[in-house]
Amino acid sequence: MFTSAGRPRLHPLLAGRFSPYAFDSGAAVDDATVELLLEAARWAPSAGNSQPWSFYPVRPGEVEHKRIAMHLAPSSARWALDAGLLIVTLTHRFVDDSRIPYSEFADYDLGQAVAHLTIQAQAIGLACHQFRAFDLDALTTDLAPTAGWVVMSMIAVGVPLGEPRRGQRLSIEDMRAAPWNTDSQ
Repeated sequence: MFTSAGRPRLHPLLAGRFSPYAFDSGAAVDDATVELLLEAARWAPSAGNSQPWSFYPVRPGEVEHKRIAMHLAPSSARWALDAGLLIVTLTHRFVDDSRIPYSEFADYDLGQAVAHLTIQAQAIGLACHQFRAFDLDALTTDLAPTAGWVVMSMIAVGVPLGEPRRGQRLSIEDMRAAPWNTDSQ
């Protein structure tokens, strides 16, 4: 992937990625696609190959979908319920019911797994919108994850509708500048 001047350019899957606020409610996500997305996440790197992540996928029409949907905030329910797939993400943050970290990189590693899943979705014509607008305490109580596991976020996956709405991105200069304290140098 190079420009005509021989310079590398951003991969089209990355350049085209966006988080839709509308999904085609008639576009189902089949079993094979769910497995493919989870396989992409499975291949993400993690500290010590600990793979401290778990995914709870549910689709419209499934009993478990209603169980998850009831915890969505109205702001996310407006668009997330039309997605062909909702995935609750969990991280293995602690050893059992202690406060001893299972992996100090657990949250970071989950993020990498979600990124892999997101790019795989993009490659097959789906889009992902990650969000945290749900009742975390109620969902955690309802799902009752094993000790040490923490519900982190949700991902709505499906066929996007409408034109991409892309928010402002930090410039590369801003990413390099913040959050360094230049007064102490």
